Amino acid sequence: MSDRVPILRIGENLLVSIQIDLDDQTVMNLQEDLAAQVVKYGARGVVIDITAAEIVDSFVGRMLSTIASVSRLLDAETVVVGMRPAVAITLVELGLSLGGVRTALNLEQGLAILAKRASAGAAGR
Repeated sequence: MSDRVPILRIGENLLVSIQIDLDDQTVMNLQEDLAAQVVKYGARGVVIDITAAEIVDSFVGRMLSTIASVSRLLDAETVVVGMRPAVAITLVELGLSLGGVRTALNLEQGLAILAKRASAGAAGR
């Protein structure tokens, strides 16, 4: 049985804090759970905190990109925060650019990016 990654709601945003090693099944569960939560709450943003992740392999890297794509289709922007330098280097070496995924150094900056998007969207309505 694989672990489930908790998804927390903060206003119009969802926070995913990855505190465990991600195996393939856990990542697949996260993708499904997160899409369901985005729809359920009408979330406008998703923050994925990978501060605790020491290793990201090619599958997990692709899944982060896929999660961001699914969220974008559901009208929620994704920001990945807390990426360690070694993880960033590994992703580049694997040829994974995580296209369409915004990044920030920490949770505070990630939430600020989403708040800026929300205020810009409200001004355009």
